[in-house]
Amino acid sequence: MHAAMPRLPLSSAAAVLLAACGLAAPAAAPAATLAGWDAPQQRRAVQQGVMAPLEDGGFHGDRPLSGAQLRAALGRLAARQAAPAVTPPVAPTVSVMGFDALLVAQLGLSDVARAVQAQAAHAGLTPPARFGTEVVARLLGLRTDHPASDDALELYPTQAITRAEAAWSLAQAGAFDGSQQAYARATLARFVLPRYAGRRRAALRIAVARIGMPYVWGGETDRASAAYGGQVHGGYDCSGLAWRVFKLSGLPGGGSLRGRTAAQQAGEIPRSARLRLSGVRGGDLLFFGPGRFWQRATERRIVHEGIALTPDWMIHASAQGVYVSPLFEPWRRAEFSWGRRLPGP
Repeated sequence: MHAAMPRLPLSSAAAVLLAACGLAAPAAAPAATLAGWDAPQQRRAVQQGVMAPLEDGGFHGDRPLSGAQLRAALGRLAARQAAPAVTPPVAPTVSVMGFDALLVAQLGLSDVARAVQAQAAHAGLTPPARFGTEVVARLLGLRTDHPASDDALELYPTQAITRAEAAWSLAQAGAFDGSQQAYARATLARFVLPRYAGRRRAALRIAVARIGMPYVWGGETDRASAAYGGQVHGGYDCSGLAWRVFKLSGLPGGGSLRGRTAAQQAGEIPRSARLRLSGVRGGDLLFFGPGRFWQRATERRIVHEGIALTPDWMIHASAQGVYVSPLFEPWRRAEFSWGRRLPGP
């Protein structure tokens, strides 16, 4: 029995899954600014006492968060949660992945992140050093996706985190009551991977290397690209991650992928080749939406795609960027349509 998922302060679980994954033009929305895109979270972080305005009284969300500001924020969060404070060394700036690691540590989950990292390494996936902490941070909902119209505001894991991005995460963590940490600990206790080999290992190494990259509409590369009318920022949408792993990386099996959207890729196989969730293995493509196993794939029925690690876990691109999610939770199982195995050794 695994812990029930607490109400995380981002969006409903179903809304996370149903993030747009096709290549249809996104709906127009007012453009946000780097400084003020999350004004409510900035105000909340100040009200919670975990962040403070700068000397001139302004918040200045577009400026990099300094190491001294982060140390102060973690100290305030520790006091708020009656926990020992993590005291990072003072540095001019802090990267997104460094910030996430320190916040995970402040929430008392560094041991969980280390166990996740060790599982991925033991499985032969050569995970980047940020893998474990990014899996934990994003399972907790500590990152967020900018609307498609604001994809240019996204940050890479290695970039210096801004005060606005930090405020969003700290406002989330400041609202935690302990159930969120318990959920992450219980859920990730089930993160067990087999030893991979051959095509499956090669494919999953490519996917795992993208952990923490932002979700970007139409995204299929690590950097901006002119493909498909212009990818304004490096990152991935759900089918774009699969496209990168198999098609653009030239792995065996990639030649059988013809369509770019999740629905197109789901519909390229006969019904007899579709996989039930219990039958998937690492490297299989997973499709989600209101479409049922026996139905034809359409853009309305298949709205999301992931890459299986096991029948219990997948890596995918959605509202937390590129991250790892459990497949054993009832709501996600209810949204699973079918899986697809690509040919290859």
